[in-house]
Amino acid sequence: MSARTKARKRALDILFQADVRLEEPGVILAAEARRAASEPSRESSWLYAREIVDGVIDHRDAIDELIATYSRDWTIARMPAVDRAVLRIAIWEMLYNDEVPAAVAIDEAVTLAKEFSTDESGSFVNGVLGRVSRTS
Repeated sequence: MSARTKARKRALDILFQADVRLEEPGVILAAEARRAASEPSRESSWLYAREIVDGVIDHRDAIDELIATYSRDWTIARMPAVDRAVLRIAIWEMLYNDEVPAAVAIDEAVTLAKEFSTDESGSFVNGVLGRVSRTS
């Protein structure tokens, strides 16, 4: 598993925890930073995870607006917390990280949704991100 794939999983965990606990992602991020400092073997994935979470925090309103616009028949509040986090990560990568091709961001997001969310989440995430990529 690549360092970026591991980083996406770490970012997903941070964003999911913040959502479920109703805490700011920055609070969870700070706790994870303390843990990462004691685990040098995970440093390569930690740096990109932090970049993702910081990016989602910085652009959350715009990202959530895109999710609300392109998620057919689902409000952000109604979708599973994992799906919200996966979509936020992928949209940040697609729009704000020039190093990640949209196809890679979508593929990674679909894989995360299939692994950590409902049976229908992979196709839901793929559909939303496909619509976002066609309009961005």
